[in-house]
Amino acid sequence: MTRKRIGIFGWGVVAPKSPDIDAFERNLETADTWLTPYTGYGQSNFLVGTPDFDFEAYHAWFDERFPPAKYAQLKEKMGPMVQFAIGAFIQSLRQNEGIEQYLQELGTKAHVYVGTGLGEITVTHQAVIDYEHALHKWNEFWAHPERCEPVRRHLAGEIDPAAPGNPADLPIGSEEWVDAKHAWESYWAEKSDALAQYLAEAREIHGEPVPASSGSAKLSTIRQKLNKIRSLNRKWGNPEEPWAAVSPNLLWNIANIPAAQISMIGKIVGPAFAPVAACASFGVATKMAVDAINLGDAEAVVVGMCDPPPHPMVISAFYNANVLSADADISRPLTGLKGTHVAGGSCVWIIGDADKLMARGFRPLGMEIVGVGTSSDAHHIITPSKGGPQLAMRAAMENVDTSDVKTWDMHATATPGDATEIENSLEMLHPDVIFTARKGTFGHGMSVGGGWELTAQHMGMAKGKLFPMPLTEGELHADVEVHSARFVQTDGCDVKEPGYSGKLSMGVGGINSCVISRTWDEEAIAKQVAAAHETANATS
Repeated sequence: MTRKRIGIFGWGVVAPKSPDIDAFERNLETADTWLTPYTGYGQSNFLVGTPDFDFEAYHAWFDERFPPAKYAQLKEKMGPMVQFAIGAFIQSLRQNEGIEQYLQELGTKAHVYVGTGLGEITVTHQAVIDYEHALHKWNEFWAHPERCEPVRRHLAGEIDPAAPGNPADLPIGSEEWVDAKHAWESYWAEKSDALAQYLAEAREIHGEPVPASSGSAKLSTIRQKLNKIRSLNRKWGNPEEPWAAVSPNLLWNIANIPAAQISMIGKIVGPAFAPVAACASFGVATKMAVDAINLGDAEAVVVGMCDPPPHPMVISAFYNANVLSADADISRPLTGLKGTHVAGGSCVWIIGDADKLMARGFRPLGMEIVGVGTSSDAHHIITPSKGGPQLAMRAAMENVDTSDVKTWDMHATATPGDATEIENSLEMLHPDVIFTARKGTFGHGMSVGGGWELTAQHMGMAKGKLFPMPLTEGELHADVEVHSARFVQTDGCDVKEPGYSGKLSMGVGGINSCVISRTWDEEAIAKQVAAAHETANATS
């Protein structure tokens, strides 16, 4: 496989305190945290990374390209996670003029790999609430003695031995009464003779075939069926059916939809799908893109990850996994090791064959991607192994002398694993490497965190510096300090010598990714891009 130079030609971010890529870079200049108190439980001791985002900022972009209904449709049907990804993608198109058209011209040589770690739990949670509410009302209606002969016989003394306990025997409103009521109504609704009759009438309506005719006639037939079902419901006086209670938005927000929406609004016809690899996702998507470009399957790939805003169910799950900070204070990696903070948002890059894109006059951003490695621990669902991450590092550095690695960004979740990660990384690197760890700044996006961290690394190193971290030497945890590693602190630092930068991510399930990058020769890039523009002008 021929190795090609891989560059980033567009990027966009939605993150805490950062509605776009420009705000993201500005905020990185200081060591301030971007975390805020979580109010989803009313009061709590959690800090989270809530995205700063307003989809309205992209309204004009849609109006320039689509009928007016397009923006309204996306705003109504897409959950926040998908909207974050769309916003980051639109930002990525703005970094190089003409790249939007270029992606379209590439046909199937332009791909989209945009995934998620958690999925759109915001929409899913609402769907569950709507379904459960409708189901309980449905069962209550059909289990009523007026509509259920078996329950009438049971209450009259013809006991059904399999029936659950009668909630009437319990204090009304108690937790036991609620559970018993739901069990009782579910059991008798299933035996309701009236429900059986209702379903027979509904089957007859739904059983009418759709005519073999134009699309409008088919839609008319479907609407007529729905109207007949509404009439049937009015006849029986029943509540909304549980199967009619869940919005189809649940389908429009599944894991591949961020990629699908990007392909649709960007008019990109190459494959669009969602790589899912937990916290290692951004690196895994990048590896897939680099491989596709080197194989010649793609010339440019939109890669990215997105996660929903912090959600109470996610916070609860992290808390019960014993990896979440819960003392209302910032938990910085490498210090108290009290746990991480949940965050949401998105990060999208456009990466491609650098020589081909620069020949078209596009200028690369950040650094050149020179190696990406992936691996699995095959060990434990949440505790990283030593060998797994090192396999990913070794693969990414296949053509890199470790002595040339200047800086390394850690996965570092402010848990006891931070000390182990430092120890294992130093075995692969050298003692003068400068480490960064940024989850105390913007929190831990399950899939997007690695993208934020990589973008921060690329932005800084492209300017010969590492952005500051909220860390001072005296705060290092004893288990970290013993390894005598070098860390970026509140003042940041300059890295003027050319060299390589590395980023390791370790995901739930034991999946690892490692990305190695190096700074571009800015003078050579400027000449190559200028020559491309001169050629284009001469041709036109």
